[in-house]
Amino acid sequence: MAFGARILKTGMAVTLALYLSALLQFTSPVGAAIAAIFAMQPSIYRSWRYFLDQIQTSTMGAVIALLGGMVLSNEPIAVGLVCILVIMISMKMNRADTIGLTLVTVISVMEASGQWEFALTRFLLTLTGIVSAFLINITVFPPKPRKQYIQQIESVFTSLSLLLRTAVSHEMKESVFRDEKHALEGSIKALADKYGLFEEEQKQLRRAKYSQTRQMVMYKNLLSSLQKGYEVLEAVDRHYFQAERTERTDELFDRHLEQLIKYHEYILLKFEDKLKPGSSDSEPLGEDNDRFLQQAIEGYDAEKSGQLRLSVVAAAIYDYGYQLERLDKVADQINRASADEKE
Repeated sequence: MAFGARILKTGMAVTLALYLSALLQFTSPVGAAIAAIFAMQPSIYRSWRYFLDQIQTSTMGAVIALLGGMVLSNEPIAVGLVCILVIMISMKMNRADTIGLTLVTVISVMEASGQWEFALTRFLLTLTGIVSAFLINITVFPPKPRKQYIQQIESVFTSLSLLLRTAVSHEMKESVFRDEKHALEGSIKALADKYGLFEEEQKQLRRAKYSQTRQMVMYKNLLSSLQKGYEVLEAVDRHYFQAERTERTDELFDRHLEQLIKYHEYILLKFEDKLKPGSSDSEPLGEDNDRFLQQAIEGYDAEKSGQLRLSVVAAAIYDYGYQLERLDKVADQINRASADEKE
């Protein structure tokens, strides 16, 4: 069972919301606890964004619910109609992620059938929960998505390299390979979500610094390289073993995959600035990558079944190598820029 900082902080936010509700003498503090659960976000920026957005939609929802309770009372059909109206307005405001908590506020307010004192109390309960989650998120183990992203890159590459090294040789048990591959897919999706957070923050900056833009290019290429490596695994799993092959073919594919994995590992070391300047050159790999594809094409035999499947695998491997060349160039540019800044 996984236990992380966000789980701990959600529990702490609920606790703080309940204590604040008791301190402010709210009669029913459950609403504040529910709001705290909804308001816990994966980054400080998103917490602040959610705080502002939720204030807007909750205020709108409370006002509409108050009016709806005064005009339509709290009959179930009236509550449903008001909820539909609030959802439509929230979608129009591009605040879809706040709808859940806003509807909780709406239902709570309509329960009072137009009593504005009760409606105000319910709104303050929601606000207490949101503030509690925001305070906990920025003070207790504040999210460091960029540092976590690099750590995840290294972890995902370790899993990817193991699977790629055993993909063609078929040394790993099928059940183990399938489970590891499924876990790898989830890890890469988590990385893509984290990159989405960076993009979201970057778009909000009117004038992003050059160093920030450079970081985004690095993050995107690191992610793309892992995705291309996973595509190789998919191609091998779907097509490679369904084709007739010779020992020479297995050796060709296995040897080139090993070369690409080592090259990928070398580039990651370069990003971490652990290599001597000029100790790597991407040009030989480019030649080897072209040579591999040429040999795979020359080995095509129309009389053997499944030869087109081998072409699909060869293309995926070539594409992975091409992406690594791009990543290597990005690493060189970033290292040069960092050296210039130090000077």
